[in-house]
Amino acid sequence: MKRQKGLSLTGLLLISALLIALALLGFKLFPAYAEYLTVKKALDDIVRNPEYRNSTGELRAAFERRVTIDNIRAVSSRDLEIAKQGDGVSVSASWSVKVPLIYNLSACMDFEARGE
Repeated sequence: MKRQKGLSLTGLLLISALLIALALLGFKLFPAYAEYLTVKKALDDIVRNPEYRNSTGELRAAFERRVTIDNIRAVSSRDLEIAKQGDGVSVSASWSVKVPLIYNLSACMDFEARGE
């Protein structure tokens, strides 16, 4: 007599519930990471553009335009930290995002984006 191998219905339901919980967690956290990537790209583009290297006001105005275009909500131009590095400019921003998961459980994420 051969012994049966495979996944039982209970095992299938447990694995499915775990995968669904992980997928829902990913769906909740993804927008915060997508916004981080958008801010990082905006900072990189602004720093690489030679038109904005003359003054901090021009850098902030350029970032404010990108905030409007890319619908960035976590960071504004007032949150930028601008520093001169040799003949170039370094622009960075840091912020925290609190994402509610279930009931009173939340995920707190700290981001720091640099444009160099």
